[in-house]
Amino acid sequence: MFFSIIIPLYNRPQEINELLETLTKQTYLQFEVLIIEDGSKDDAKTVVESYHNRLDISYYVKPNEGQGFARNYGFTKAKGDYFIIFDSDCLIPPDYLETVKNYLYTHKLDCYGGPDGATKSFTPIQKAISYSMTSPFTTGGIRGNKKGIGQFHPRSFNMGLSREVWEKTGGFIITRLGEDIEYSIRIHKMGFKIGLIPDAIVFHKRRTSFTQFFKQLHFFGRARINIYKFFPGELKLVHFFPAAFTLFLLFTVISNLIHNPLTQLCNILLLVFILLIFFHALFKNKSVKIAFLSIIAALIQLTAYGLGFLEDLWKRVILKRS
Repeated sequence: MFFSIIIPLYNRPQEINELLETLTKQTYLQFEVLIIEDGSKDDAKTVVESYHNRLDISYYVKPNEGQGFARNYGFTKAKGDYFIIFDSDCLIPPDYLETVKNYLYTHKLDCYGGPDGATKSFTPIQKAISYSMTSPFTTGGIRGNKKGIGQFHPRSFNMGLSREVWEKTGGFIITRLGEDIEYSIRIHKMGFKIGLIPDAIVFHKRRTSFTQFFKQLHFFGRARINIYKFFPGELKLVHFFPAAFTLFLLFTVISNLIHNPLTQLCNILLLVFILLIFFHALFKNKSVKIAFLSIIAALIQLTAYGLGFLEDLWKRVILKRS
């Protein structure tokens, strides 16, 4: 099996350098790498050229259109039997391709996704963000979990699809705001077999500050409404939970200011949630500092997503603006 690894890039030369270094250590060698520079001002041409003697690598430059269409461009240039998509802020374990190849030979998936995690080299904030994005108390543990809620939808930071899937689907039809989930749903509806490869983990650095993390999750909340516009049936009750938590948090703050009769109950519920996050994160990371930061990350994640969700729910669904 020959893999084509496709990585869209936008002003991230340092990130792609770290990712490419991990690809030089793969135990399975039948692969090529395609870097799609999507209209960057701070390009990675010099970085990519430094790997020409270490990887089968190609570098393409195109006008900025967003990551979805950058991946489509990569699909048209790829030579592989199977395409693998990574985000530029991922680090790939040495046995990743070996794991994927072995799994695909025995399970015959047309499209797959894998989980993400953190390495020891990550900063405490990055580890806290990684915890928050995979915690059962925030996402329900549905990202890369065998027992996820409902149908599994691969995410584009760690996603693979066969050449046949691309040829019959035509690739991404939107370039941002949930483009990977929309594509996953469409692949499933066309009858292709999608599954999780539990051991195909990548180390996802995500954002390096809570401010960046807030902006990213606010975008994710808006993306869920965008997916609803394509597939109304895919908006589930679970997707309303961050918005409900955001409203609960706002109500709790107001209750404390006006001494509402429900203040004590709200405070107790919030304290229980915070303690669950703290002790679970402490158990996972064995660090008090990361456990405290995980509380902040979890609150940011839920409120940022909730605000983005409510914003576009109001504008695009209730007011029916485009």
